Amino acid sequence: MIAVVGPTASGKSDLAVELALRLGGEAVNADSMQLYRGMDVGTAKLTPAETRGVPHHLLDVWDVTETASVAEYQKLAADAIEDVRARGRTPVLVGGSGLYVRAALDHLEFPGTDPAVRARLEAELAEHGPGVLHERLRGLDPAAADAILPGNGRRVVRALEVVEITGRPFSATLPAHRYRFDAVQIGLSVPRPELDERIALRVGRMWDAGLVDEVRRLERAGLRRGVTASRALGYQQVLRFLAGEWTEEHARDETIRLTRRFARRQESWFRRDPRVRWLPYDAPDLVDRALAAA
Repeated sequence: MIAVVGPTASGKSDLAVELALRLGGEAVNADSMQLYRGMDVGTAKLTPAETRGVPHHLLDVWDVTETASVAEYQKLAADAIEDVRARGRTPVLVGGSGLYVRAALDHLEFPGTDPAVRARLEAELAEHGPGVLHERLRGLDPAAADAILPGNGRRVVRALEVVEITGRPFSATLPAHRYRFDAVQIGLSVPRPELDERIALRVGRMWDAGLVDEVRRLERAGLRRGVTASRALGYQQVLRFLAGEWTEEHARDETIRLTRRFARRQESWFRRDPRVRWLPYDAPDLVDRALAAA
């Protein structure tokens, strides 16, 4: 199978479609936010026309009120990949959620949970905010802190929980890179100034395409109750605008700023995987080079 990885706004979805068309394949989503129903504009989910007839799996799986679970995703991805392979087709995994990519590709086991520890940490999160807990995580596990956004309280709590119940760093639960399937990862590389500009343009297009109206609809469907979905980039910022906390311009500017920061973390995550074969996103022969690598 092939995986197309890299930072947001690098062109992963389009390359995955082209590879699937060339190889007789089907796409398997590894973007954690595209698993949510109705989160279309803000996640740059491909339209039916843009998929060009390529079947896409693991889109629109969860309601926005559900909490994301990478362990659950791992089971869903394994079933989807095996189904595609059983029909003689080539799975093309595509997405920028690093842990989800590894969950789909690698032999990865997730530590259990302790309800008492989790409840205590979530109470601290509610009282003090994610920044305080993120600094504690940095002292215990700098590698995990580097990989988790300071504002992502849910993931910070999970990392601290694993440290406490296992006595090991959360980052140590990620074993050596070892595929479950024969796989090739293609990474799309974009020079930082170009990536920053592409992100700004993408966020502008999302606003023009109706992101604010999409968030309003999802708010009526319970988005604010969603521990994971409500914190997605763009959605969290629009929710603050709708609540009267920010102006719309500030919400858009913050979405651009935080998406750029997230893209740097994505690059750092995927660069640590020595198996990724990096290609320039704008190479005129990109598809041929990706096929040759595979």
